[in-house]
Amino acid sequence: MLSLSQRIRAFEQLRTFLNDFVIVWHKDRAYPTDKRFTELNAAIRKAIATNTWYTEVSIMESFSGIVELLSPQFFLSWINGYKTFPITQKRVGVVMAGNIPMVGFHDFLCVLMSGHNFLGKLSSEDPWLLPVLADEIVKFDSDFSGKISFTTERLSGFDAIIATGSDNSARYFDYYFGKYPNIIRSNRNSLAILDGNDDIADIQKLAIDIFSFFGLGCRSVSNVFLPPGYDPTILFEGFKQFEDMKNHHKYFNNYEYNKAILMVNGDKYYDNGFLILKEEAQLSSPVAVLHYQFYYDKAHLSTLIDSNKSKIQCIVSKDASWPNSVNFGEAQRPRIHDYADNIDTMEFLLKLK
Repeated sequence: MLSLSQRIRAFEQLRTFLNDFVIVWHKDRAYPTDKRFTELNAAIRKAIATNTWYTEVSIMESFSGIVELLSPQFFLSWINGYKTFPITQKRVGVVMAGNIPMVGFHDFLCVLMSGHNFLGKLSSEDPWLLPVLADEIVKFDSDFSGKISFTTERLSGFDAIIATGSDNSARYFDYYFGKYPNIIRSNRNSLAILDGNDDIADIQKLAIDIFSFFGLGCRSVSNVFLPPGYDPTILFEGFKQFEDMKNHHKYFNNYEYNKAILMVNGDKYYDNGFLILKEEAQLSSPVAVLHYQFYYDKAHLSTLIDSNKSKIQCIVSKDASWPNSVNFGEAQRPRIHDYADNIDTMEFLLKLK
């Protein structure tokens, strides 16, 4: 078995590799020409060709998130928080979603850092990026070569399973994988709380939580909770920085389609040319639509949040003032211990027998 120090060192080297890549890309707005990055450059091009929701910007956002995730002060503190690591290695199957680039990276990290073997079921929407990062880890330490494998076929030969997908696929996962130790995740969304004291800078930060990855992530804000009398159109002023979203054909097609549906139904909505605001209690919203709803006071707000508890991934509020929330602009930057669906993946993996 790889020692813990070997595992730590490999991911530290991966962080350096990605950080170097991102720095060059942001400086030149072009793919780095260093031969170290040849395979990664090719994977990015194939990822964008495969999934039109993926862009260079969104992939760099994902890379930057991984770099931050693996920052020494967070990474080492996180792994040192777990005291007992298994002696027996298990093969852990991970079914990955493809809604945003490399959304399965945290599970990949947890499986390998726990000492188990990783078997990844790649999404057809994102089959290129993570395998290249895995190859880099093997280059850093060849002892990883037998511990990482990927497939696009149905998973088999595993001891435990981690599966992420829609509500429908979660029922499928439960049926097929229920007899194995498992973590099964379904649809979740994120919400924002405004208290009326938010300034334009706050709204601009909130816009990052809404528009990053075209709003397709489980940490993307899809519903905004507003205080009494708040004019929702005030939000549009802070959203101007994302006006070029309308130049993405798939996003704009969704915008036009959803606007047409609302017009035909005679529903009330607000529109700034690239985003639709609609008063709606449902937490999830279609692409290019942001739901909002009003609360009367903090007690009412607590009731609204509690009623959606099982479907909430993340809450954002000014200065993270609401309990268990993050500040505006930080929803898409989960910390390494921010586990999806609040299930401690490492604890699950370390208890496998």
